[in-house]
Amino acid sequence: MSPEILLQFCVAGVTYGVVYGVVAIGFTIIYNTTGIINFAQGEFLMLGAMTAVSLHRHLPLPLAIAGAVAATMAVGALIEVLFIRWLHRPSVLRMIMITIGVSILVREAALHVWDEKSHALPHFTGDAVSALALGGAKISPQALWVVGVCGVMVLALSAFFRATRLGRQMRACALNRDAARLCGINARNMVTFSFVLSAGMGALAGCVVSPITYVQYDSGTGLAIKGFTAAILGGLGSTAGAAAGGLVLGLLESFSVWALPAAYKDAVAIAIMLGVLFVRPSGILGSAEAARLREH
Repeated sequence: MSPEILLQFCVAGVTYGVVYGVVAIGFTIIYNTTGIINFAQGEFLMLGAMTAVSLHRHLPLPLAIAGAVAATMAVGALIEVLFIRWLHRPSVLRMIMITIGVSILVREAALHVWDEKSHALPHFTGDAVSALALGGAKISPQALWVVGVCGVMVLALSAFFRATRLGRQMRACALNRDAARLCGINARNMVTFSFVLSAGMGALAGCVVSPITYVQYDSGTGLAIKGFTAAILGGLGSTAGAAAGGLVLGLLESFSVWALPAAYKDAVAIAIMLGVLFVRPSGILGSAEAARLREH
């Protein structure tokens, strides 16, 4: 493999990897605050991108994206209030079934509101054939937008959890919800905000990546599987692990095309998830000891 092709695979892997990482972080935010694995997480990306496409027919691109993110955040809050808030200590199986049901509901609603066709926002810089030369590799300016925006989101989220009062309250709920309640923290509001935050991140990632991947009503399911795989790979509950898992998954997928037909690319994510669950269920950066403590 020539250095130019190696670099090209790396660029493609990092571009998709940061998107998987953002989806995985969305899983992590809700899991840490509620203990719920939200299988509707991929639908937030689809909703954000589809809403932005519709708004862009009437608004400039930045306003369309901002409106789509706000609308998706409202949907995230609505999902929590309607389907999650009223449950009292539900079983894991019940929560999985509810979030899968919500995912199907959102997907079918999207099919009714839009259509089964693929849509996309315009490239933020240049067009579909624009490319920058770097070390012999061709890089789309939109790929740089994807890496830049998703990277800033991850850094901003880390700063939010460490430097803001609301972020520290969410971390307290993640560590021990009962103790957080005794300290005066409204745990229910923290749960709602975790859905709002993960929905907003997903929507923005969906808008940025849609010029490259396109979006349709059922594209959220595949992204949810990839994001969940990245979260498992990095260690469910670890924000840094989710970001790292996304990058590793994106790179492995990209290089798999070199050895396997492209049709097998999606199977790589499933194979990786099964392998991690069998060999190291706590993931790369997850702690088996912490996982056991969380269960008690």
